[in-house]
Amino acid sequence: MTATLAAPGAVNRPLPVAAGRITLQQTVSNTLTMAYRGVLKIKHNPEQLFDVVIQPIIFTVMFTYIFGGAVSGDVKSYLPVIIPGIMVQTVVLTSVTTGVQLREDMEKGIFDRFKSLPIARISALSGALTADMVRYFIATTLTVVMGLVMGYRPHGGVVGVVGAALLVIAASFATSWIWAFFGVIANKASAVQGYSMLIMFPLTFCSPAFVQTNTMPGWMQAFVDVNPVSHLIYACRDLMNDGHIGSHFGWTLVGAAVISAVMAPLTVRTYMRKA
Repeated sequence: MTATLAAPGAVNRPLPVAAGRITLQQTVSNTLTMAYRGVLKIKHNPEQLFDVVIQPIIFTVMFTYIFGGAVSGDVKSYLPVIIPGIMVQTVVLTSVTTGVQLREDMEKGIFDRFKSLPIARISALSGALTADMVRYFIATTLTVVMGLVMGYRPHGGVVGVVGAALLVIAASFATSWIWAFFGVIANKASAVQGYSMLIMFPLTFCSPAFVQTNTMPGWMQAFVDVNPVSHLIYACRDLMNDGHIGSHFGWTLVGAAVISAVMAPLTVRTYMRKA
Protein backbone atom coordinates (compact mmCIF):
# COMPACT_ATOMS: atom_id res chain seq x y z
CA MET A 1 0.00 0.00 0.00
CA THR A 2 1.29 3.44 -0.90
CA ALA A 3 2.10 5.59 2.11
CA THR A 4 0.42 9.00 2.35
CA LEU A 5 1.11 12.29 4.09
CA ALA A 6 -1.38 12.93 6.89
CA ALA A 7 -0.67 16.45 8.10
CA PRO A 8 -3.64 18.17 9.77
CA GLY A 9 -5.51 20.47 7.42
CA ALA A 10 -3.47 19.36 4.41
CA VAL A 11 -4.48 17.29 1.44
CA ASN A 12 -3.09 13.79 1.61
CA ARG A 13 -0.61 13.16 -1.20
CA PRO A 14 1.07 9.85 -2.02
CA LEU A 15 4.76 9.63 -1.24
CA PRO A 16 6.99 8.97 -4.27
CA VAL A 17 7.85 5.33 -4.60
CA ALA A 18 11.58 4.61 -4.56
CA ALA A 19 12.94 3.71 -7.96
CA GLY A 20 14.02 0.14 -8.40
CA ARG A 21 17.24 -1.14 -9.84
CA ILE A 22 18.03 0.38 -13.22
CA THR A 23 17.98 -2.31 -15.89
CA LEU A 24 20.33 -2.58 -18.86
CA GLN A 25 17.51 -1.61 -21.20
CA GLN A 26 16.82 1.52 -19.16
CA THR A 27 20.53 2.35 -19.12
CA VAL A 28 20.71 2.10 -22.91
CA SER A 29 17.56 4.21 -23.25
CA ASN A 30 18.94 6.84 -20.84
CA THR A 31 22.23 6.88 -22.74
CA LEU A 32 20.48 7.53 -26.04
CA THR A 33 18.43 10.30 -24.40
CA MET A 34 21.59 11.94 -23.08
CA ALA A 35 23.21 11.53 -26.49
CA TYR A 36 20.25 13.33 -28.03
CA ARG A 37 20.76 16.10 -25.47
CA GLY A 38 24.36 16.37 -26.65
CA VAL A 39 23.23 16.67 -30.27
CA LEU A 40 20.74 19.38 -29.28
CA LYS A 41 23.58 21.29 -27.60
CA ILE A 42 25.38 21.31 -30.93
CA LYS A 43 22.20 22.50 -32.68
CA HIS A 44 21.72 25.43 -30.30
CA ASN A 45 25.46 26.20 -30.04
CA PRO A 46 26.80 25.67 -33.57
CA GLU A 47 30.15 27.20 -32.57
CA GLN A 48 30.86 23.82 -30.96
CA LEU A 49 31.32 22.51 -34.51
CA PHE A 50 34.03 25.05 -35.30
CA ASP A 51 36.85 22.54 -34.87
CA VAL A 52 35.21 19.76 -36.87
CA VAL A 53 34.09 22.06 -39.70
CA ILE A 54 36.90 24.59 -40.07
CA GLN A 55 39.86 22.44 -39.04
CA PRO A 56 39.49 19.75 -41.75
CA ILE A 57 39.17 22.40 -44.44
CA ILE A 58 42.10 24.51 -43.25
CA PHE A 59 44.40 21.55 -42.54
CA THR A 60 43.64 19.82 -45.84
CA VAL A 61 44.22 22.91 -47.99
CA MET A 62 47.18 24.24 -46.02
CA PHE A 63 49.22 21.05 -45.62
CA THR A 64 48.48 19.83 -49.13
CA TYR A 65 49.74 22.95 -50.84
CA ILE A 66 52.64 23.47 -48.43
CA PHE A 67 54.04 19.93 -48.53
CA GLY A 68 52.63 18.56 -51.80
CA GLY A 69 55.35 19.74 -54.14
CA ALA A 70 58.21 19.10 -51.71
CA VAL A 71 57.13 15.58 -50.69
CA SER A 72 55.53 14.10 -53.82
CA GLY A 73 56.45 16.49 -56.59
CA ASP A 74 52.93 17.78 -57.14
CA VAL A 75 49.66 18.15 -55.29
CA LYS A 76 47.78 15.41 -57.14
CA SER A 77 50.39 12.79 -56.25
CA TYR A 78 50.39 13.94 -52.62
CA LEU A 79 46.63 13.65 -52.07
CA PRO A 80 46.62 9.84 -51.54
CA VAL A 81 49.21 10.40 -48.80
CA ILE A 82 47.76 13.44 -47.05
CA ILE A 83 43.98 12.82 -47.12
CA PRO A 84 44.02 9.65 -44.97
CA GLY A 85 46.57 11.31 -42.68
CA ILE A 86 44.55 14.50 -42.28
CA MET A 87 41.38 12.48 -41.69
CA VAL A 88 43.02 10.54 -38.87
CA GLN A 89 44.67 13.58 -37.31
CA THR A 90 41.52 15.72 -37.42
CA VAL A 91 39.15 13.12 -36.00
CA VAL A 92 41.53 11.88 -33.31
CA LEU A 93 42.22 15.43 -32.16
CA THR A 94 38.46 16.07 -32.13
CA SER A 95 38.07 13.33 -29.51
CA VAL A 96 39.83 15.63 -27.03
CA THR A 97 36.70 17.79 -26.94
CA THR A 98 34.89 14.96 -25.15
CA GLY A 99 36.93 15.41 -21.98
CA VAL A 100 36.88 19.21 -22.16
CA GLN A 101 33.09 19.45 -22.47
CA LEU A 102 32.62 16.78 -19.82
CA ARG A 103 34.69 18.81 -17.36
CA GLU A 104 32.77 21.98 -18.27
CA ASP A 105 29.43 20.27 -17.59
CA MET A 106 30.67 18.98 -14.25
CA GLU A 107 31.93 22.46 -13.29
CA LYS A 108 28.52 23.98 -14.10
CA GLY A 109 26.77 21.49 -11.84
CA ILE A 110 24.71 19.97 -14.63
CA PHE A 111 25.62 16.45 -13.55
CA ASP A 112 24.51 17.28 -10.00
CA ARG A 113 21.03 17.93 -11.38
CA PHE A 114 21.05 14.56 -13.11
CA LYS A 115 21.56 12.87 -9.73
CA SER A 116 18.02 13.83 -8.72
CA LEU A 117 16.51 12.15 -11.77
CA PRO A 118 15.46 8.47 -11.81
CA ILE A 119 18.01 7.58 -14.49
CA ALA A 120 21.17 5.52 -14.69
CA ARG A 121 24.00 7.67 -13.34
CA ILE A 122 26.36 6.36 -16.00
CA SER A 123 24.07 7.60 -18.81
CA ALA A 124 25.33 11.19 -18.53
CA LEU A 125 28.86 9.99 -19.25
CA SER A 126 28.04 7.36 -21.88
CA GLY A 127 25.59 9.72 -23.58
CA ALA A 128 28.23 12.43 -23.93
CA LEU A 129 30.65 10.01 -25.56
CA THR A 130 27.97 8.69 -27.90
CA ALA A 131 26.92 12.18 -29.00
CA ASP A 132 30.49 13.06 -29.90
CA MET A 133 30.45 10.37 -32.58
CA VAL A 134 28.37 12.85 -34.60
CA ARG A 135 31.34 15.22 -34.48
CA TYR A 136 33.68 12.46 -35.68
CA PHE A 137 31.35 11.72 -38.59
CA ILE A 138 31.24 15.38 -39.64
CA ALA A 139 35.02 15.78 -39.47
CA THR A 140 35.57 12.57 -41.47
CA THR A 141 33.05 13.50 -44.13
CA LEU A 142 34.40 17.02 -44.62
CA THR A 143 37.98 15.79 -44.96
CA VAL A 144 37.02 13.29 -47.67
CA VAL A 145 34.86 15.85 -49.47
CA MET A 146 37.69 18.38 -49.46
CA GLY A 147 40.03 15.77 -50.88
CA LEU A 148 37.58 14.95 -53.67
CA VAL A 149 37.20 18.65 -54.49
CA MET A 150 40.98 19.00 -54.72
CA GLY A 151 41.26 16.03 -57.06
CA TYR A 152 41.70 12.99 -54.80
CA ARG A 153 40.34 9.79 -56.32
CA PRO A 154 40.42 6.89 -53.83
CA HIS A 155 41.00 3.61 -55.72
CA GLY A 156 39.52 1.72 -52.81
CA GLY A 157 36.11 2.96 -53.91
CA VAL A 158 33.15 3.73 -51.73
CA VAL A 159 33.64 0.58 -49.66
CA GLY A 160 37.25 1.46 -48.89
CA VAL A 161 36.41 5.04 -47.93
CA VAL A 162 33.47 4.03 -45.74
CA GLY A 163 35.59 1.30 -44.11
CA ALA A 164 38.36 3.78 -43.33
CA ALA A 165 35.84 6.29 -41.94
CA LEU A 166 34.27 3.69 -39.66
CA LEU A 167 37.71 2.59 -38.48
CA VAL A 168 38.70 6.16 -37.62
CA ILE A 169 35.43 6.79 -35.78
CA ALA A 170 35.80 3.56 -33.80
CA ALA A 171 39.40 4.37 -32.87
CA SER A 172 38.47 7.92 -31.88
CA PHE A 173 35.62 6.65 -29.71
CA ALA A 174 38.10 4.40 -27.90
CA THR A 175 40.51 7.32 -27.49
CA SER A 176 37.75 9.53 -26.12
CA TRP A 177 37.64 7.33 -22.99
CA ILE A 178 41.13 8.60 -22.15
CA TRP A 179 40.04 12.23 -22.34
CA ALA A 180 36.82 11.45 -20.49
CA PHE A 181 38.97 10.10 -17.66
CA PHE A 182 40.98 13.32 -17.61
CA GLY A 183 37.70 15.25 -17.69
CA VAL A 184 36.52 13.44 -14.56
CA ILE A 185 39.72 13.83 -12.52
CA ALA A 186 40.88 17.28 -13.68
CA ASN A 187 40.02 20.46 -11.80
CA LYS A 188 39.47 22.65 -14.85
CA ALA A 189 38.58 22.21 -18.51
CA SER A 190 41.72 24.11 -19.49
CA ALA A 191 43.79 21.48 -17.70
CA VAL A 192 42.15 18.73 -19.78
CA GLN A 193 42.94 20.69 -22.93
CA GLY A 194 46.56 21.13 -21.89
CA TYR A 195 47.13 17.47 -20.95
CA SER A 196 45.50 16.17 -24.10
CA MET A 197 47.39 18.43 -26.49
CA LEU A 198 50.66 17.53 -24.79
CA ILE A 199 49.95 13.88 -25.57
CA MET A 200 48.22 14.12 -28.94
CA PHE A 201 50.53 16.49 -30.78
CA PRO A 202 53.55 14.14 -30.64
CA LEU A 203 51.34 11.17 -31.54
CA THR A 204 49.72 12.82 -34.57
CA PHE A 205 52.71 14.74 -35.94
CA CYS A 206 55.38 12.08 -35.25
CA SER A 207 53.61 9.76 -37.66
CA PRO A 208 53.46 9.05 -41.40
CA ALA A 209 50.55 11.48 -41.78
CA PHE A 210 52.50 14.05 -43.80
CA VAL A 211 55.84 12.59 -44.91
CA GLN A 212 57.52 9.25 -45.47
CA THR A 213 59.10 7.95 -42.30
CA ASN A 214 62.41 7.05 -43.99
CA THR A 215 63.34 10.75 -43.99
CA MET A 216 63.17 10.88 -40.17
CA PRO A 217 66.03 10.25 -37.72
CA GLY A 218 66.41 6.67 -36.54
CA TRP A 219 65.16 7.31 -33.01
CA MET A 220 62.04 9.01 -34.36
CA GLN A 221 61.40 6.17 -36.79
CA ALA A 222 61.48 3.78 -33.84
CA PHE A 223 58.79 5.86 -32.12
CA VAL A 224 56.70 6.08 -35.29
CA ASP A 225 56.80 2.31 -35.71
CA VAL A 226 55.17 1.74 -32.30
CA ASN A 227 52.90 4.78 -32.47
CA PRO A 228 49.27 3.54 -32.56
CA VAL A 229 48.28 6.54 -34.69
CA SER A 230 50.73 5.32 -37.37
CA HIS A 231 48.93 1.97 -37.61
CA LEU A 232 45.62 3.79 -38.00
CA ILE A 233 46.99 6.01 -40.79
CA TYR A 234 48.50 3.04 -42.66
CA ALA A 235 45.24 1.09 -42.29
CA CYS A 236 43.22 4.00 -43.70
CA ARG A 237 45.60 4.41 -46.64
CA ASP A 238 45.35 0.72 -47.43
CA LEU A 239 41.55 0.89 -47.40
CA MET A 240 41.11 4.19 -49.25
CA ASN A 241 43.86 3.85 -51.85
CA ASP A 242 43.82 0.09 -52.50
CA GLY A 243 40.73 -1.34 -50.83
CA HIS A 244 43.09 -3.60 -48.89
CA ILE A 245 42.81 -4.82 -45.31
CA GLY A 246 46.27 -5.49 -43.93
CA SER A 247 48.00 -6.06 -40.62
CA HIS A 248 47.72 -2.38 -39.66
CA PHE A 249 43.93 -2.76 -39.68
CA GLY A 250 44.20 -5.61 -37.19
CA TRP A 251 46.65 -3.76 -34.96
CA THR A 252 44.35 -0.73 -34.93
CA LEU A 253 41.38 -2.81 -33.81
CA VAL A 254 43.50 -4.48 -31.13
CA GLY A 255 44.74 -1.11 -29.90
CA ALA A 256 41.22 0.34 -29.78
CA ALA A 257 39.96 -2.72 -27.91
CA VAL A 258 42.80 -2.53 -25.35
CA ILE A 259 42.25 1.19 -24.74
CA SER A 260 38.52 0.65 -24.29
CA ALA A 261 39.01 -2.38 -22.04
CA VAL A 262 41.38 -0.46 -19.75
CA MET A 263 40.09 3.10 -19.82
CA ALA A 264 36.33 2.57 -19.99
CA PRO A 265 36.03 0.68 -16.65
CA LEU A 266 38.58 3.02 -15.03
CA THR A 267 36.69 6.10 -16.21
CA VAL A 268 33.33 4.67 -15.18
CA ARG A 269 34.53 3.74 -11.68
CA THR A 270 36.12 7.17 -11.18
CA TYR A 271 33.02 8.92 -12.48
CA MET A 272 30.67 6.89 -10.27
CA ARG A 273 32.69 7.84 -7.19
CA LYS A 274 32.36 11.50 -8.07
CA ALA A 275 28.82 11.45 -9.48
